[in-house]
Amino acid sequence: MPVVIDHRPGKQITPEPPRQRRDPAPSRLKYRLERMWLTPLYRRMVRVGVPAFLIAMIAGLWLADEDRRALLKGGIASVVDTIQSREEFQVRTMTIEGASPVVERALRAMLPVDLPASSFDIDLPALRIQVMQLDAVESIDLRVKPGGILSAVVKEREPAILWRRARGIEILDRGGHRVASVTSREVRPELPLISGEGADVMTAEALNLFDAAGPILPRVRGLVRRGERRWDLVLDHGQRIMLPAHGAVVALEAAIALDRAEDLLARDVTIVDLRDPQRPVLRLGLDARNTIRGARGLTLLGPDGAPLQEDEQKS
Repeated sequence: MPVVIDHRPGKQITPEPPRQRRDPAPSRLKYRLERMWLTPLYRRMVRVGVPAFLIAMIAGLWLADEDRRALLKGGIASVVDTIQSREEFQVRTMTIEGASPVVERALRAMLPVDLPASSFDIDLPALRIQVMQLDAVESIDLRVKPGGILSAVVKEREPAILWRRARGIEILDRGGHRVASVTSREVRPELPLISGEGADVMTAEALNLFDAAGPILPRVRGLVRRGERRWDLVLDHGQRIMLPAHGAVVALEAAIALDRAEDLLARDVTIVDLRDPQRPVLRLGLDARNTIRGARGLTLLGPDGAPLQEDEQKS
């Protein structure tokens, strides 16, 4: 222990008190603060959350005044109008490719604004949805091209068949989608004709039947849907081929092969019933039935199918 010597007279020599060494360990509060600062959530809250809260609070206090809000809205609207009215955003013309004159006029009438107009005023997705409601349009590509040109590339549905129903005659494409209406079959005589309820949803099968009927196609008048499950092929001279619900194309090809071999359809046959392909049935015409009945010595039949009286047979 160091000794302090006082040279003044009458003073006693007292030892110097020992010096206390500073504890290097942090205080409990400082330790907890440092541990909290090492927590990512706390550090993020201090660095981001507190400044954001202060900014939001200041902005909220500033926007609490109605006049300031109106001034801010007016300034934003003015900036937006200035940008949208710039020359590079102006659409001046509309070009349409692949559309018929009727569809082209409909497209131009659907444009929501009069040209020239800002491209921001033309909602292309909404316009496309509106155009797709036209029956004749299968797809459309809308885009604004450089130079202020609104380009519309249209793909129209290809007419493939006529569908006769109670409300008139409709033109359908190969998928059964409506294309347009016609007043009579003579408007599109080159298209085959189908009729009956549910015939439109079986357009693909009907077209396959027309393709299979190639050798007798000049005599074909159309297809009739029966019970929404099967077809009747109608020919001229009142003849009809009744096809099965399944395998109609194969049955029709068999009937055409039989016609080539036996000249079936040139005979007095009104109906060729192939609903059961294993047991085809023929319905003869009135002349053929009377010829057979006369050869058998039976009473002839009248136009209504009833036997004739003796005086009627003589006449």
